[in-house]
Amino acid sequence: MFAVLKTGGKQYKVQAGDVLRVEKLDAVAGQKIQFNDILMVGGESTTIGVPFVAGAAVQAEVIDQIKGEKVIHFVKRRRKHSSQRTKGHRQHLTLVRVTEVLSAGADKTGVAAATGTADARRAAHNTAPAAPVEAPAKPKRAAKAAAAQE
Repeated sequence: MFAVLKTGGKQYKVQAGDVLRVEKLDAVAGQKIQFNDILMVGGESTTIGVPFVAGAAVQAEVIDQIKGEKVIHFVKRRRKHSSQRTKGHRQHLTLVRVTEVLSAGADKTGVAAATGTADARRAAHNTAPAAPVEAPAKPKRAAKAAAAQE
């Protein structure tokens, strides 16, 4: 059985046992996650979603958080020789291993949904702010203040 899932603006055709490098997800190594945006499920019968297949999911285990290769950027100068410049950007990626493809019953599994780090930051920003915690007084400063009052 295979599925076509969508994450990080890309689509992947996966089956159980596949290892994927996807855009960074808000998960730690060893955590079990579930992709809910399934575009198509195939096997004995093919189901195509409109736009997603209802009740379908792909479960995966996070292996590691990694960085991609450094990008080589070619700079073309008009009257001089073209030069090669190495840009300092390495994309953050998450390495996941697909464990199971579910064609139905994904809502009853209880596995956390795979969300990107941007979604996690947005959710944290929209929650109520925590109560400010007072810092303990510094002992030297407190001693000087007590001496000045005497």
